[in-house]
Amino acid sequence: MSSKPAEPAPGLAIPGFETGGTAAVDRAAGDLRRGLPVALAEPGEAGGIVAFAAEFVSAPRLDALRRLGGEPDLAITHNRAATLKIRLYTPDVVRIPVPGWLSMEALASLADPATDLAQPLRGPFEARRDPVPAGIVAAIRLAKIARLLPAAVAVEVADMAAALGAEKADLLRVTPSAVMSYDVAAAQRLEQVTGASVPLDGAEAARIFAFRPRDGGTEHFAIQIGAPEAPGPVLARLHSECFTGDLLGSLKCDCGQQLRGAIAQISAEGAGILLYLAQEGRGIGLINKLRAYALQDLGFDTVEANERLGFEADERVFLPAAEMLRRLGFSSVRLMTNNPDKVEALARFGIEVAERVPHSFPSNDHNAFYLSTKAEKSGHLL
Repeated sequence: MSSKPAEPAPGLAIPGFETGGTAAVDRAAGDLRRGLPVALAEPGEAGGIVAFAAEFVSAPRLDALRRLGGEPDLAITHNRAATLKIRLYTPDVVRIPVPGWLSMEALASLADPATDLAQPLRGPFEARRDPVPAGIVAAIRLAKIARLLPAAVAVEVADMAAALGAEKADLLRVTPSAVMSYDVAAAQRLEQVTGASVPLDGAEAARIFAFRPRDGGTEHFAIQIGAPEAPGPVLARLHSECFTGDLLGSLKCDCGQQLRGAIAQISAEGAGILLYLAQEGRGIGLINKLRAYALQDLGFDTVEANERLGFEADERVFLPAAEMLRRLGFSSVRLMTNNPDKVEALARFGIEVAERVPHSFPSNDHNAFYLSTKAEKSGHLL
């Protein structure tokens, strides 16, 4: 038997891998996580941006960018720039020219706040005042999608084909517009993949339904308890995954209590839905959440920690929850939450919130400050 691989059929196309699709964004995010550069340009544009994630900065990577387009910039968010006392001349993103004398450790520290208190005097750094290319804004967004620090080292390339050809570089290419619309596009492509009975402690009549975008991507889950009647209003809880709280029983947050309390309350009432959303750390990912915890150990509250990392206080998008509810046949909910943003988001995405059902638990010595910060800074009704 021949070991030669089968020849592809003439003209065979692999759908979903065009530079403007969500699959291309997923692949680009994967390359960033491996420390690889990514090319960002719209179809028909000769030029574009080549960028890599700032947390993987190295001298060889910087030299490669310089050969492509000259001196690179460090691109960071407004929140991170404000922490570093860098003036905000441009919307969305701030670009700082990377001088040749700056060490790799110093450059990395501009993106990562781990050493902020140990190195309080840095700079001054003068931000660029000219308009920020869409590809650089998209590079920051792509880093967030990859659950990396929201900072990129990037260079503008006038003739992408010539520059990459001269360097014999085979970079993954993705369009900035696809990156910026990724969250909405991925949510709208959610489909129910499977479902099965999974008896739970305190809710034996439970089924878990798995949802995934039709071209791959992040999975979300719906736990249906009992037999709720569509179209509702159904007793529902939107729960963002929390590895430390849900699985390990961390006392730094109230997530584990909220998860198990919601299951118990839905079971007691007879029927309802718990949507388990892949939004660890309010959407910043587990590693970045642990980075935020390390900052909290230094005295910053949960909002300050996220912002020092360069994120918003809450990066979550609740469109996946609305889409899952619709696909399960529900258009109205009695929402178990203390977060007014969830109420507003579901209503904005076409799900009626017939009632807000309070959902809070006693604090402990480890999470009292965290809960008070959520109430005072994030408007939670605790």
